[in-house]
Amino acid sequence: MICSSSPSQSVADPGLQPSFCHCGNTSLSHYLQSLWKLPLRAFNTDTRKVHTATARTLFRLRPLPILLATGSGYVGYRQYEKYRERELEKLGLEIPPKLAGNWEVALYKSVPTRLLSRAWGRLNQVELPHWLRRPVYSLYIWTFGVNMKEAAVEDLHHYRNLSEFFRRKLKPQARPVSGLHSVISPSDGKILNFGQVKNCEVEQVKGVTYSLESFLGPRTYMEDLPFPPASSCDSFRNQLVTREGNELYHCVIYLAPGDYHCFHSPTDWTVSHRRHFPGSLMSVNPGMARWIKELFCHNERVVLTGDWKHGFFSLTAVGATNVGSIRIYFDRDLHTNSPRYSKGSYNDFSFVTHTNKEGVPMRKGEHLGEFNLGSTIVLIFEAPKDFNFRLKAGQKIRFGEALGSL
Repeated sequence: MICSSSPSQSVADPGLQPSFCHCGNTSLSHYLQSLWKLPLRAFNTDTRKVHTATARTLFRLRPLPILLATGSGYVGYRQYEKYRERELEKLGLEIPPKLAGNWEVALYKSVPTRLLSRAWGRLNQVELPHWLRRPVYSLYIWTFGVNMKEAAVEDLHHYRNLSEFFRRKLKPQARPVSGLHSVISPSDGKILNFGQVKNCEVEQVKGVTYSLESFLGPRTYMEDLPFPPASSCDSFRNQLVTREGNELYHCVIYLAPGDYHCFHSPTDWTVSHRRHFPGSLMSVNPGMARWIKELFCHNERVVLTGDWKHGFFSLTAVGATNVGSIRIYFDRDLHTNSPRYSKGSYNDFSFVTHTNKEGVPMRKGEHLGEFNLGSTIVLIFEAPKDFNFRLKAGQKIRFGEALGSL
């Protein structure tokens, strides 16, 4: 019988067959303390050699496995929720959107997506060896369903790097421009939402809105200013709607990674101003648009504003993960996803000068700009009350097809 708490009488001693008496709480406490301080030892059994570690090692927390397990569990839960939503949609049931909490949005925004997008942009510029181009591009084509028969150059060896492949041009006859309708689709993509703007709130998808003024910014054009507090809804709307009897309309088009990445002028109009909002680069796929309220207001974007024959007209190119680069062909001063710009601000540039009193005229269908990968185009414009969209939410659309007309 052993009543001592001495470390020398360790249970790791193979020649000792201990049994313990009840010696009170003090003895038990001393014994547990000695067990805690035991070093790593090895002892022999009849079958094999067994290693033991200190109790401190056994109880030590390991952050990386816990983080991976927690993250994997959360991703699995989100995937299950999406699967359940798809099954309910197949049954014809309308599912109210479940919005992300503030902590979830803050956690997502803490991911260095801008830095990752810059790294992705540099990777896209790396010239691929001639023998590697076909397998790399073929994998991308297979993954995202790219139709290379529409490309101006179908030979995959022609594209020196991923950036050139993403920005490939189309054959002239691949996208005929509708001449019968006043507004056409500026790009290939999927219609997320469209309709009339009500209460200065715009729907990014059904049931999830964002503030019109937060998205476009104030109508006073000044350079490199922090975002000011919003004015009243009516006064801001009145600044946009310039003609009596007109209404504000909007249309949201999502460009998937496999879509044609260039965008064009949706109508005949004049661009007078550009506003660049540095911001996050969160994913803008339809699932994220249903989950994060005001997603487009969080992300980096370039707002082009001007006028068409019915009044105010704007086209906004919204950045996304790995799509930090937004290029406007006639704007050489624009540099997106640049570290010199901080989030929460904006910078303005006017195309109206002493020598050019109107701005940059754009013809319907004319090349306007491009993304490095899929993203989102948002149109917000003024039109008479009898303007009608010729769309269905969720439908696929191609550049040049009709969006609406009077």
